[in-house]
Amino acid sequence: MAIVLVSGFMADETLWDDMLEALAPYRPVIPVALREGETIEAMAQALLPALPAHFHLAGFSMGGYVAREIVRLAPDRVQSLILIATSARGDTDEMIRQRRSSLKSPPERFKGLSRPAIQSSLHPRLRDDADMLARVRDMGINLGGHVFHRQSYIARDGDLDRLSDINVPTLIIAADTDALRSPAEAQELANGISASLITIPDSGHMIPLEQPDALASTMTDWLQGF
Repeated sequence: MAIVLVSGFMADETLWDDMLEALAPYRPVIPVALREGETIEAMAQALLPALPAHFHLAGFSMGGYVAREIVRLAPDRVQSLILIATSARGDTDEMIRQRRSSLKSPPERFKGLSRPAIQSSLHPRLRDDADMLARVRDMGINLGGHVFHRQSYIARDGDLDRLSDINVPTLIIAADTDALRSPAEAQELANGISASLITIPDSGHMIPLEQPDALASTMTDWLQGF
């Protein structure tokens, strides 16, 4: 059965490149980026028409919010759900202010995420790794300034009170050194959905780039039950 991989904030389809071979048994493997939609629900609605009739679904970071909305919109199509380095909490006023403060320059001047922003998403051992920094920046450049403005303007509403309406088998995957999403947020998801929780060691927020082999094996081991 197909597996759909939903990328996160300013991450394109190449986020998953190092995992495609390991995930190949779940054909087709369909990486998608969040190029359209002014809200989380609108992003989910934009993706659904191009997806198979039935599929496994994984969402990373912002893509985890979108993946949950896909389940709510099309519960009969999603066979299982994997949520990676994400949360069910809503954005605080300060988070919204900080994200929107980066929108002062026009989209045409966007040159990718800033070095400090990228570094905050990585394990300390990788924060000065030129190749890793370039890879994250290049994903943003590929998506472009208009997508950056659209994604940055979105305020993510929390759905802690709606997690119990997700009734598909679910796995939560966290990183042990994620500076953007806390262990408590992963545990809230696991408790709210009655899901399993696994933590990937030696990784910051960008698990698909930092620990692709460990992430892929965690996903495929769990998916063997379906």
